[in-house]
Amino acid sequence: MTDTATYSAIAMQLTARSLERLPDEAAARQAMLDHIAELEGPIRTSAIFVTQYAGKPVKLAVLPEYLFTSYPGRISIPDFARRVGWAAGGPEYEALGTLAQKLGMFIAGNAYESDAAFPDFYFQTSFVVAPNGDTVLRYRRLISMFAPSPHDVWEKYLDTYGLEAVFPVAKTEIGNLAAIASEEILYPEIARALALRGAELFCHSSSEVGSPIATNKDVAKQARAFENLAYVVSANTAGISGTAMPLSSAEGNSQVVDFKGRVIAQSGDGETFTAFANIDLRALREARRTPAMTNYLARQRPALWAEAYAAAAENFHGADGMMADGKPAIPERDYFKRAQERVIERLDKAGII
Repeated sequence: MTDTATYSAIAMQLTARSLERLPDEAAARQAMLDHIAELEGPIRTSAIFVTQYAGKPVKLAVLPEYLFTSYPGRISIPDFARRVGWAAGGPEYEALGTLAQKLGMFIAGNAYESDAAFPDFYFQTSFVVAPNGDTVLRYRRLISMFAPSPHDVWEKYLDTYGLEAVFPVAKTEIGNLAAIASEEILYPEIARALALRGAELFCHSSSEVGSPIATNKDVAKQARAFENLAYVVSANTAGISGTAMPLSSAEGNSQVVDFKGRVIAQSGDGETFTAFANIDLRALREARRTPAMTNYLARQRPALWAEAYAAAAENFHGADGMMADGKPAIPERDYFKRAQERVIERLDKAGII
């Protein structure tokens, strides 16, 4: 693997566009392709500025969560999958591949995917597209309040894709890249599982409330960085257009956090590229290879926690909750709330809460 020791990464803080007011699937599909095509100008001009300012070429641009569609809202799972779900190798990924080739950089982002193995389902997916146009990473969100997870169809999912696809890490010339979706930054197990597979940089696509007061996600970004000795490039939306929700309800504070947990770049409000910074792979790799109290990754002891986690698992949300008679089955909308209520009941009964 060629070592690009130092390069610039940018978190592109852009406005997500809801498609809920468009008349049909054809209009939604065209809108997504048009949106992808529009990104060349903003990313290219931002990269030129960053390269001139910071002295290092931009090799990675991270896009916000669900930039091309916004979130599903009250649309049913099958309808949303049909309307905006991207197929692996479909026209949306092809368009992003073309964009990455034109720009000569890696592009990370987030969208909703359909899957022929799971008809009527969608999975929220974070991806990385390489400068040669190939999609080198597709990570499907594991923990979500109101959306299907691979864990909900776990046995069939593992049979279809294997564990490598659940926690993918792309080993590239700009480092070992992994993706974390939105609020999953709050769950240390996800970042840790990826770090244990070699991840050096977490591409974090998010749509969240930006605040001058440190939010839970802000704290978590720094924690996930220093506890795993990994960079976090976190791109937030610059609002969500096309809905009744006030535009700026989810915007601002895109960040780059270094492997020591320091915020080394942060944006304000609005559409901007100003969360950019140099990524120093040599320094990161030296820190990971140096015996020290601050080498939290090397000091970790996964075997210590395995038994405790296994013993606690039965009280929490189990696998295959969306399987019926051995087949994937779309649940009723209240499934998600009821599933959490049952967890709370079990935790209460077990004396945990």
